[in-house]
Amino acid sequence: MRRSQVDRKTKETNVRLTLELDGEGRCEGSTGVGFFDHMLDLFSRHGLFNLKVSAKGDREVDDHHTVEDVGICLGQALKEALGDKRGMVRFGNASVPMQEALANVAVDLGGRPALVFNAPLMNKKIGDFDATLVEEFLHALCTNAAINLHVNVPYGTNSHHVAEAIFKALARALAEAVRLDKRVKDVPSTKGVL
Repeated sequence: MRRSQVDRKTKETNVRLTLELDGEGRCEGSTGVGFFDHMLDLFSRHGLFNLKVSAKGDREVDDHHTVEDVGICLGQALKEALGDKRGMVRFGNASVPMQEALANVAVDLGGRPALVFNAPLMNKKIGDFDATLVEEFLHALCTNAAINLHVNVPYGTNSHHVAEAIFKALARALAEAVRLDKRVKDVPSTKGVL
């Protein structure tokens, strides 16, 4: 099973994260950030990843360090769980509607980190959650997993729906990209390495 565990302890946060790529969509998330826990649950469930997250952060400052450090840990766990990347599909994309919002997400697990993020209304609050942290989380994920991620939301008027569509589409795109295909005998690259 493609599985990894990452522990990260800093003066700002203490995160323990376990990821199983070939799972059933089970999530045990406890970050202290309610909306973010909801997004991690969606990610796990719709990507069929098993995810355990325990995070304690300096929430008296704000939620930024907690959300970003979970992104760092998830990126590191994803990179480690992929191993040598032999036999995987590599690319994935998904379009997911959520009420009036639509998210289009494309991912390349080719080892070159980049994030393109175009989403409306992500400068507002979702309850107590700072919506700009969605992009911060994705940036940390991309950098630490060494993946190329494009997130485009052409429309949406409710920030909760926009964020939910993004996390669901990310899950579906990643599930496609990490999928093993027996026809892929080596790494999916003409260079022979990823």
